[in-house]
Amino acid sequence: MDMPVNVPVDDPNADTEWNDILRKHGVIPEKPPSPTPMIEEAILEARRLAHENRLEGKDLDELDELEDEEDEAFLDQYRKKRMDELASLQAASVHNQVYPVQKPEYSREVTEASNQTFVLVLLTSSSGTNEESRLLIEVWRESARKFGELKFCQMQANLCIDGYPDRNTPTVLIYKDGQIVKQIVTLRDLRGLQTGLQDIEKVLTEIGAVKHGDSRLANRPYGQGDAPERSKTIRSSTKAHVDDEDSDWD
Repeated sequence: MDMPVNVPVDDPNADTEWNDILRKHGVIPEKPPSPTPMIEEAILEARRLAHENRLEGKDLDELDELEDEEDEAFLDQYRKKRMDELASLQAASVHNQVYPVQKPEYSREVTEASNQTFVLVLLTSSSGTNEESRLLIEVWRESARKFGELKFCQMQANLCIDGYPDRNTPTVLIYKDGQIVKQIVTLRDLRGLQTGLQDIEKVLTEIGAVKHGDSRLANRPYGQGDAPERSKTIRSSTKAHVDDEDSDWD
Protein backbone atom coordinates (compact mmCIF):
# COMPACT_ATOMS: atom_id res chain seq x y z
CA MET A 1 0.00 0.00 0.00
CA ASP A 2 1.42 3.37 -1.03
CA MET A 3 1.88 5.80 1.79
CA PRO A 4 0.93 9.47 1.20
CA VAL A 5 3.87 11.76 0.69
CA ASN A 6 3.91 15.02 2.63
CA VAL A 7 5.28 17.66 0.31
CA PRO A 8 6.62 20.77 2.06
CA VAL A 9 4.86 23.93 0.91
CA ASP A 10 5.77 27.27 2.44
CA ASP A 11 3.38 29.59 0.61
CA PRO A 12 1.14 27.98 -2.05
CA ASN A 13 0.53 31.40 -3.65
CA ALA A 14 4.21 32.31 -3.95
CA ASP A 15 5.74 32.52 -7.42
CA THR A 16 8.54 29.99 -7.00
CA GLU A 17 9.97 27.27 -9.24
CA TRP A 18 9.07 24.67 -6.61
CA ASN A 19 5.44 25.81 -6.51
CA ASP A 20 5.28 25.73 -10.32
CA ILE A 21 6.32 22.06 -10.20
CA LEU A 22 3.72 21.29 -7.53
CA ARG A 23 0.98 23.04 -9.52
CA LYS A 24 1.97 21.15 -12.66
CA HIS A 25 1.46 17.84 -10.88
CA GLY A 26 -1.74 18.93 -9.15
CA VAL A 27 -0.25 18.86 -5.67
CA ILE A 28 -1.37 22.42 -4.99
CA PRO A 29 -4.11 24.35 -6.82
CA GLU A 30 -3.43 26.91 -9.49
CA LYS A 31 -2.66 30.35 -8.15
CA PRO A 32 -5.80 32.55 -8.18
CA PRO A 33 -5.71 35.45 -10.60
CA SER A 34 -4.45 38.74 -9.24
CA PRO A 35 -7.24 41.18 -8.36
CA THR A 36 -5.10 44.08 -9.56
CA PRO A 37 -6.29 44.05 -13.22
CA MET A 38 -9.93 43.93 -12.09
CA ILE A 39 -9.38 46.81 -9.68
CA GLU A 40 -7.65 48.85 -12.37
CA GLU A 41 -10.49 48.09 -14.80
CA ALA A 42 -13.08 49.19 -12.21
CA ILE A 43 -11.17 52.43 -11.60
CA LEU A 44 -10.96 53.16 -15.31
CA GLU A 45 -14.69 52.45 -15.74
CA ALA A 46 -15.54 54.74 -12.81
CA ARG A 47 -13.43 57.51 -14.33
CA ARG A 48 -15.10 56.99 -17.71
CA LEU A 49 -18.58 57.23 -16.22
CA ALA A 50 -17.58 60.28 -14.16
CA HIS A 51 -16.34 61.97 -17.33
CA GLU A 52 -19.47 61.09 -19.30
CA ASN A 53 -21.72 62.33 -16.50
CA ARG A 54 -19.65 65.38 -15.56
CA LEU A 55 -22.45 67.73 -16.58
CA GLU A 56 -25.19 65.95 -14.62
CA GLY A 57 -26.93 68.25 -12.15
CA LYS A 58 -25.71 71.49 -13.74
CA ASP A 59 -28.30 74.09 -14.56
CA LEU A 60 -28.50 76.08 -17.80
CA ASP A 61 -26.38 78.96 -16.49
CA GLU A 62 -23.64 76.58 -15.37
CA LEU A 63 -23.68 74.90 -18.76
CA ASP A 64 -23.29 78.28 -20.48
CA GLU A 65 -20.18 78.95 -18.40
CA LEU A 66 -18.54 75.83 -19.84
CA GLU A 67 -18.71 76.93 -23.48
CA ASP A 68 -14.94 77.41 -23.69
CA GLU A 69 -14.19 74.05 -22.08
CA GLU A 70 -16.64 71.63 -23.66
CA ASP A 71 -17.59 70.57 -27.15
CA GLU A 72 -20.50 72.70 -28.37
CA ALA A 73 -22.50 69.73 -29.66
CA PHE A 74 -22.05 67.95 -26.32
CA LEU A 75 -23.20 71.06 -24.44
CA ASP A 76 -26.22 71.44 -26.71
CA GLN A 77 -27.19 67.87 -25.91
CA TYR A 78 -27.14 68.62 -22.19
CA ARG A 79 -28.92 71.95 -22.65
CA LYS A 80 -31.76 70.15 -24.42
CA LYS A 81 -31.85 67.54 -21.67
CA ARG A 82 -32.05 70.23 -18.98
CA MET A 83 -34.77 72.14 -20.86
CA ASP A 84 -36.81 68.95 -21.25
CA GLU A 85 -36.41 68.25 -17.53
CA LEU A 86 -37.47 71.79 -16.63
CA ALA A 87 -40.50 71.57 -18.89
CA SER A 88 -41.48 68.26 -17.34
CA LEU A 89 -41.08 69.65 -13.82
CA GLN A 90 -43.05 72.76 -14.68
CA ALA A 91 -45.90 70.65 -16.03
CA ALA A 92 -45.88 68.51 -12.88
CA SER A 93 -45.61 71.47 -10.48
CA VAL A 94 -49.27 71.74 -9.63
CA HIS A 95 -48.92 72.26 -5.87
CA ASN A 96 -46.14 74.68 -4.78
CA GLN A 97 -47.83 75.29 -1.43
CA VAL A 98 -48.56 73.68 1.91
CA TYR A 99 -52.10 72.34 2.20
CA PRO A 100 -53.85 72.50 5.57
CA VAL A 101 -55.59 69.17 6.14
CA GLN A 102 -58.45 68.29 8.47
CA LYS A 103 -59.21 64.79 9.76
CA PRO A 104 -62.40 64.14 7.68
CA GLU A 105 -60.54 64.82 4.43
CA TYR A 106 -57.29 63.06 5.37
CA SER A 107 -58.03 59.90 3.39
CA ARG A 108 -58.80 61.81 0.19
CA GLU A 109 -56.17 64.55 0.43
CA VAL A 110 -53.34 62.34 1.67
CA THR A 111 -53.78 58.58 1.30
CA GLU A 112 -55.59 58.62 -2.05
CA ALA A 113 -53.56 61.56 -3.39
CA SER A 114 -50.38 59.55 -2.82
CA ASN A 115 -51.35 57.36 -5.76
CA GLN A 116 -50.45 60.33 -7.98
CA THR A 117 -47.35 61.67 -6.23
CA PHE A 118 -45.49 61.59 -2.93
CA VAL A 119 -47.53 63.24 -0.18
CA LEU A 120 -45.66 64.60 2.83
CA VAL A 121 -47.59 65.40 5.99
CA LEU A 122 -46.16 67.58 8.74
CA LEU A 123 -47.83 67.02 12.12
CA THR A 124 -47.19 70.12 14.20
CA SER A 125 -47.28 70.88 17.88
CA SER A 126 -50.46 72.14 19.52
CA SER A 127 -48.29 74.42 21.61
CA GLY A 128 -46.53 77.53 20.39
CA THR A 129 -43.52 76.73 22.58
CA ASN A 130 -42.24 73.82 20.46
CA GLU A 131 -39.28 75.39 18.71
CA GLU A 132 -38.55 72.39 16.47
CA SER A 133 -42.12 72.46 15.20
CA ARG A 134 -41.96 76.19 14.40
CA LEU A 135 -38.65 75.70 12.60
CA LEU A 136 -39.92 72.89 10.42
CA ILE A 137 -43.06 74.83 9.46
CA GLU A 138 -40.83 77.40 7.72
CA VAL A 139 -38.66 74.74 6.05
CA TRP A 140 -41.84 72.94 4.98
CA ARG A 141 -43.11 76.04 3.15
CA GLU A 142 -39.80 76.51 1.39
CA SER A 143 -39.71 72.85 0.35
CA ALA A 144 -43.26 73.04 -1.02
CA ARG A 145 -42.40 76.06 -3.17
CA LYS A 146 -39.27 74.38 -4.51
CA PHE A 147 -40.70 70.93 -5.25
CA GLY A 148 -44.13 71.69 -6.64
CA GLU A 149 -44.63 68.21 -8.09
CA LEU A 150 -44.83 66.86 -4.52
CA LYS A 151 -47.75 67.51 -2.22
CA PHE A 152 -46.87 69.01 1.16
CA CYS A 153 -49.58 68.98 3.83
CA GLN A 154 -49.74 70.18 7.40
CA MET A 155 -51.97 69.35 10.34
CA GLN A 156 -51.93 69.81 14.09
CA ALA A 157 -50.87 66.44 15.51
CA ASN A 158 -53.51 66.10 18.24
CA LEU A 159 -56.27 66.81 15.70
CA CYS A 160 -54.95 64.00 13.51
CA ILE A 161 -54.23 61.40 16.19
CA ASP A 162 -56.15 61.62 19.47
CA GLY A 163 -53.78 61.97 22.41
CA TYR A 164 -50.66 62.27 20.26
CA PRO A 165 -47.91 63.50 22.62
CA ASP A 166 -46.65 66.98 21.93
CA ARG A 167 -43.09 65.87 22.69
CA ASN A 168 -43.18 63.73 19.52
CA THR A 169 -43.71 66.75 17.29
CA PRO A 170 -42.85 67.70 14.71
CA THR A 171 -43.63 64.38 13.03
CA VAL A 172 -43.31 63.84 9.28
CA LEU A 173 -45.30 61.12 7.51
CA ILE A 174 -44.46 60.43 3.86
CA TYR A 175 -46.98 58.53 1.72
CA LYS A 176 -46.70 56.86 -1.67
CA ASP A 177 -49.28 54.62 -3.32
CA GLY A 178 -51.47 54.65 -0.24
CA GLN A 179 -48.74 53.56 2.17
CA ILE A 180 -46.44 55.31 4.62
CA VAL A 181 -42.94 54.89 3.18
CA LYS A 182 -41.09 56.93 5.81
CA GLN A 183 -41.74 58.67 9.09
CA ILE A 184 -39.61 61.08 11.08
CA VAL A 185 -40.40 61.78 14.73
CA THR A 186 -38.93 65.09 15.96
CA LEU A 187 -35.76 66.51 14.43
CA ARG A 188 -33.30 64.37 16.38
CA ASP A 189 -32.62 62.14 13.36
CA LEU A 190 -32.03 65.20 11.18
CA ARG A 191 -29.96 68.03 12.66
CA GLY A 192 -32.12 69.27 15.49
CA LEU A 193 -32.49 73.03 15.52
CA GLN A 194 -29.93 73.26 12.69
CA THR A 195 -32.30 71.38 10.36
CA GLY A 196 -32.84 73.18 7.07
CA LEU A 197 -33.97 72.76 3.48
CA GLN A 198 -31.03 70.56 2.54
CA ASP A 199 -31.95 68.04 5.22
CA ILE A 200 -35.42 67.71 3.70
CA GLU A 201 -33.84 67.44 0.24
CA LYS A 202 -31.69 64.58 1.49
CA VAL A 203 -34.79 62.75 2.71
CA LEU A 204 -36.54 63.35 -0.61
CA THR A 205 -33.64 61.87 -2.60
CA GLU A 206 -33.32 58.90 -0.24
CA ILE A 207 -36.94 57.87 -0.80
CA GLY A 208 -36.83 58.58 -4.54
CA ALA A 209 -39.22 61.52 -4.48
CA VAL A 210 -36.49 63.68 -6.06
CA LYS A 211 -33.78 62.28 -8.31
CA HIS A 212 -30.13 62.46 -7.35
CA GLY A 213 -28.51 65.14 -9.50
CA ASP A 214 -31.72 67.19 -9.78
CA SER A 215 -30.56 70.71 -10.64
CA ARG A 216 -32.85 72.17 -7.96
CA LEU A 217 -30.93 70.47 -5.17
CA ALA A 218 -28.56 72.67 -3.22
CA ASN A 219 -24.92 72.04 -4.12
CA ARG A 220 -23.31 73.18 -0.88
CA PRO A 221 -23.61 70.99 2.22
CA TYR A 222 -24.43 72.46 5.59
CA GLY A 223 -21.41 73.32 7.65
CA GLN A 224 -20.01 75.50 4.86
CA GLY A 225 -20.75 79.14 4.31
CA ASP A 226 -23.84 80.71 5.79
CA ALA A 227 -26.18 77.72 6.27
CA PRO A 228 -26.18 77.75 10.11
CA GLU A 229 -26.87 81.49 10.06
CA ARG A 230 -29.80 80.88 7.75
CA SER A 231 -31.31 78.38 10.18
CA LYS A 232 -30.92 80.97 12.94
CA THR A 233 -32.81 83.49 10.80
CA ILE A 234 -35.65 81.04 10.23
CA ARG A 235 -35.92 80.32 13.94
CA SER A 236 -36.05 83.98 14.85
CA SER A 237 -38.61 84.76 12.16
CA THR A 238 -40.96 82.03 13.38
CA LYS A 239 -41.01 83.40 16.91
CA ALA A 240 -42.63 86.65 15.86
CA HIS A 241 -45.45 84.86 14.02
CA VAL A 242 -46.11 81.85 16.21
CA ASP A 243 -49.50 83.08 17.45
CA ASP A 244 -50.70 83.56 13.87
CA GLU A 245 -49.44 80.10 12.88
CA ASP A 246 -51.21 78.37 15.73
CA SER A 247 -54.50 80.02 14.82
CA ASP A 248 -54.30 78.55 11.33
CA TRP A 249 -54.71 75.02 12.72
CA ASP A 250 -57.35 75.58 15.40
